[in-house]
Parts: sequence; structure tokens; C-alpha cells
Amino acid sequence: MAEFINLYLLPGIAVGCIYALGAVGISLIFAILRFAHFAHGDLMTLGAYIAYSLVAGLGWSVYAALPFALVVGAVAGMSIDRVVYKPFRRSAGIIVVIASFGVMLVLRSLIQLIWGVETLSYETGIRRPVPLFGDIKLAQKHIVIIIVSLAIAAALHWFLSRSRMGKAMRAMSDDADLARVSGIDTEKVVRWTWIIGGGLAAAAGIFAGINTKLHPSIGWDLLLPLFAAAILGGIGRPYGAIVGGLAIGVAQEVATYPWFSDLPLVPPAYKNAVAFFVMVAMLVWRPTGLFKGRVL
Repeated sequence: MAEFINLYLLPGIAVGCIYALGAVGISLIFAILRFAHFAHGDLMTLGAYIAYSLVAGLGWSVYAALPFALVVGAVAGMSIDRVVYKPFRRSAGIIVVIASFGVMLVLRSLIQLIWGVETLSYETGIRRPVPLFGDIKLAQKHIVIIIVSLAIAAALHWFLSRSRMGKAMRAMSDDADLARVSGIDTEKVVRWTWIIGGGLAAAAGIFAGINTKLHPSIGWDLLLPLFAAAILGGIGRPYGAIVGGLAIGVAQEVATYPWFSDLPLVPPAYKNAVAFFVMVAMLVWRPTGLFKGRVL
């Protein structure tokens, strides 16, 4: 039992936190702007590489670089929206989706040109897991990922439920035209959506790089689980995206446990298939997700 908890369940929770941060951004963007943002994974990658530049160039800790990368992610999100997506604001949704594919390719190409294509790492060496109680141990990186993700989720909850802008975002999510005629500055809401989405994407990218290694396709590789998490929780529902992210992360890791033999139930190289299965099953069984979100 200790082996299952240490090597599968607790790491699954840490991976789920990464998915939750990324899925919240996807869910918010869909709720406010009504399109699936396929460049979100590469926005995550950009934030991760910005942090790496501060770590490698200035000798900072990756955790000290995190706030600066969040700011860059937020600015990048707002800039991309202003230059690429804003001219198509009144166009059909499929046009903006195709534009997001273009942004995805541009971001990845820029990352490869600036930082190269090699696999990088924030830290070198091996750190021993931290004993929690009994035989239960947790890697230091997973402790940080879980704690910081919980803090970000709490701050997001306060913002959406208590702040004036958070309430405006919820109103625009329900009915953009009604929010507009009610006097809500919808463009300001859009800017805040990109600030939050871009910042959370950067955080998710950094944590993904801490959890594994950093490479130009790290965000793209996570895009399927992120959409699966958003759909599972209910697309357009930030709280649902958090629940969906945790569920997908745990399901992927637990699925690689040798349940019935000495071999993993699902080979680790194919664990993203679990996210795909959950996404397809949810679209067939309950397209609105667990929290009754919008339908893609």
C-alpha cells in the first residue's frame, strides 16, 4: 500500500495540480471568448522557458523565478489576444480556433529558435523524498507543486467570488451581450481573462518542467490532458476544471500501477490514452461535464 501511495497516488495528485492550473485557463478563455485555445500548451512552454532563463542566466531558484514568469505569461497572453484574436472577435469561432493553431506554431518555433531543441532541467542531482508519516514519503518537488497550486486555487476562488472584476467575468460568461448592455467593460474583462489564463499557463508549464524535464513540446504534450480535464469538469467552469485536472492526473498515474500482474495496467508511455478515453466517454455520456458547463 505504501508503494502505491508513494509512487502512484501522491505523484498523481501533483500531476493533477499541473493539469488543473492549465485547464482553468482553457476553461476561462472558452467561457469568456467562446473558443478553444489550442495555443495554451505552448503558452505554458513559454512561461517554463522564461523561468529557465532566469535560473540559468542569473542563478535564481526556479521558485524565485515563478512570479516573474507568471507576469511574462500574462503579458504574452494579452499581447497575443490584442494582435491576433481581437480582430476576429466578431468572427465565427472556427476562425479564431484556426488562428490559435497559427499562434501555437509561431510560439513553438520562437522557443526552438531562442532556446534550442535540447532537453533542459531546472535542477541537477537527486533529492531524497520527505517522510510524511510511517512509510509514506513525498518528493520535495511534489510538495511544492501541491502547496503552491492550492494557494493559487484559493486566490483564484477569492478573485472570482469576491472581487468586482471576478463578478463581471462570471456575468460575461453567462451572457456576454447582457453584460455589455449592463455597463460592464467587456474588453477589460477580456484582458483580465488573459492575465489569469496566461499566468496560470506559465505556472503550469514551470511545474511540468520541475516534475519532468524541459523541452519545446512539453506544453503540446499536455494539451490533450488539459482539454480532457476541462471537459470532464465542464468546459467554462473554472472549479470544474480544477476537479477535472485532479481526476485526470490521478487516473493517469494510477492506471500505470500493476493491478493484475507484474506489468503495468497501462504502459507509462501510453498513459495519455487514459485522458483521451475519459474525454471521449464524457463527450458521449455527458457533454456538459460534471459541473454542467458549455458544449464544445
